[in-house]
Amino acid sequence: MTDSSTPLPAGKLPNELLGRLLDRYTFTTDRVVLGPGVGRDAAVIDMGDRYLVAKTDPITFAADKIGWYLVNVNANDIATTGATPKWLLCTALFPAGDTRLDDVEAVFADLSAACGTLGISLCGGHTEIAGGIDHTILVGQMLGEVAPEDLVTPDGLRPGDAIVLSKGIAIEGTAILARERGTELEGLVPPDVLERAAAFLHDPGISVVPEARAAAQAARLHAMHDPTEGGLATALAELATAGGVGLRVHADRVPVFPETALLTRHFGLHPWGTIASGALLAACAAEDAERVVQAVRALGIWADVIGKATADNEMVVIDEEGAEQPLPVFARDEIARLFEED
Repeated sequence: MTDSSTPLPAGKLPNELLGRLLDRYTFTTDRVVLGPGVGRDAAVIDMGDRYLVAKTDPITFAADKIGWYLVNVNANDIATTGATPKWLLCTALFPAGDTRLDDVEAVFADLSAACGTLGISLCGGHTEIAGGIDHTILVGQMLGEVAPEDLVTPDGLRPGDAIVLSKGIAIEGTAILARERGTELEGLVPPDVLERAAAFLHDPGISVVPEARAAAQAARLHAMHDPTEGGLATALAELATAGGVGLRVHADRVPVFPETALLTRHFGLHPWGTIASGALLAACAAEDAERVVQAVRALGIWADVIGKATADNEMVVIDEEGAEQPLPVFARDEIARLFEED
């Protein structure tokens, strides 16, 4: 348990601490279908003939293309409930004394472009030149809709379920490292590698909206999750904890892009614990897994089964030789750790 007198490190609150706070202080009404909880990335509210899905997330690691990040990470969490992301409100805080009109307009342009790509309305928010901060901070509030029968919740993982992964890891982390720390890598990493890594923001891209929609249409999904802070390992643990199950994941089925491997190795980061927007985890009955995989691949997006849920509570990673190790645990995201150590 965290000592109450010790300063908390940068990054998300540890799951144990978050769970304790939510248990103590959360209050919901009877129209809240899905309220706050560890591994729950969006709230679901009963509006009668449909459910309203609500999500909020900030962007704190990145500075370059921050508006693009904001739209996509919020839309991803809407999409993993089976809902369609539709409306965005954004609070934009720019540092006093270090913000030009061009900086503000660039954020607006990125927000507009990303919303246009996904068909989302930028319908409100707040913009402020603020004291007490040294970099731009965006906070998004996104809303979407889903028919009640199509809702996918994060706690539905069942023993025997197949776990499908799309694209690979850690797409967002790779883009952040290249864009925010690229000057440190000049002369150490080939320029074409840095260029490709920076472009991960768009190719393979940090949106999972298309594959989430395709997967949900292909079969009845029991759970979906997009790995963000804490990376793939944290997302897998959150899924298993929410469903009250264990996991057996095959490490050799989890793609790590060459650019990701090179950059994370240079900075001493573990790819499985590095922020990973752009990957989708989808769980379904084993007999439905091939349909889900093929539906995602039909979009030109890689996907495959990387493991299964088990009836015990053990979370295990199996290496190429068949040896089993516990799923790695990351108290905070690897990039948060790197940035704090600077």
